[in-house]
Amino acid sequence: MASRRIIFVLGGPGAGKASLNSSMGSGTQCKNLVRDFPSIVHLSAGDLLRTESADPDSLDGMLIDAYIKTGQIVPSEITIALLKRAIEVNEEAGKSTFLVDGFPRSLEQAERFEDEVGEPAGVLYFECSEEELLKRLAKRGETSGRIDDNPESIRKRFVTFHETSFPVITSYQEHQKVLTIPSIGTPEEVYELTKDALYKSNI
Repeated sequence: MASRRIIFVLGGPGAGKASLNSSMGSGTQCKNLVRDFPSIVHLSAGDLLRTESADPDSLDGMLIDAYIKTGQIVPSEITIALLKRAIEVNEEAGKSTFLVDGFPRSLEQAERFEDEVGEPAGVLYFECSEEELLKRLAKRGETSGRIDDNPESIRKRFVTFHETSFPVITSYQEHQKVLTIPSIGTPEEVYELTKDALYKSNI
């Protein structure tokens, strides 16, 4: 079996880690990478948590739901356990490269993930101004149905990103592991930048 290769996909809320524009399905950057690189698996930490919170048989479901609604970070042990399980299931199917989208959201999570799952090969960081991010989130909130797409949660998510998540990016930049992708432009334009950056990098 090929060795495990993990790439973190990070950015502020609405930066385009998964979808740059909710009205354009083709704007899903991670899904486009999976389409063009069949060996890659896209694992969204947020999607895994939302699925778990909706499971009536989950012991952690109500706890996860409460954290998501208030824009807070779900405890590391829960998120890492879900990601580890998803990685292992896909490895059994012969996959070895994983885009871990929206995680880690703190240095503590990054360190714990490295201890329990493995060190990332690199980080894709989608960079975007806060003004543009707010516009995108407001537009997405009109149709997404997500419980965290409300004004109070959005404000808290920005605070959380600046205070706890951005230091993760800074830390990996110090180890030359970050590919910064300007996420201004059409989803197609940003995807071409993303693909070119991956081709030219060592991650």
